[in-house]
Amino acid sequence: MQYPSIRTARLELIPATLGMLISDRSDRAMLARLLDAKIPDSWPPGLLDETTMDEFIRMQAEQSDPHFCSWYWIRYGQDRVLIGSGGIASVPGETETVMIGYSVLREFQNRGYATEAIQQLVSFIVTLPGVRRILATTYPELKASIRVLEKSGFVPDGITEGGAGMEEGTIRYVLLVPT
Repeated sequence: MQYPSIRTARLELIPATLGMLISDRSDRAMLARLLDAKIPDSWPPGLLDETTMDEFIRMQAEQSDPHFCSWYWIRYGQDRVLIGSGGIASVPGETETVMIGYSVLREFQNRGYATEAIQQLVSFIVTLPGVRRILATTYPELKASIRVLEKSGFVPDGITEGGAGMEEGTIRYVLLVPT
């Protein structure tokens, strides 16, 4: 499924193509051209590591997950700057559930961008056929991330024990899609 770009008051969320993901790993100038945005020297955010990018590239190339999409978050206005990313993927063994994840560059944190983006992504996700639940995990020490999830309607669902792409010791949050 081809997902759309999503606009918020301050952000444009651009769905990643295979070319964008590969450029993200090896050619920042090309990524900047593809996104029509400045790429800060601090890119990528801490949680968007090489292993994660390798998995995104694999999933995009194979088209193995019907729900997978990663969006690049571009702050627009006087200049277009890549500030973060977020996306969704299916949860193995839970056909009606998608997992959402996100990461924002440190210099753009605590400005409401993540809340703005996640709320718009949630509004989009709840329109997807067959999706009844959205999961997210975060580390207990990431208080700002917890606030983003709670402001976006997620409620705590316990500590994870690992598996299904979830890191052990993270807090699991869930948002039930209204029926």
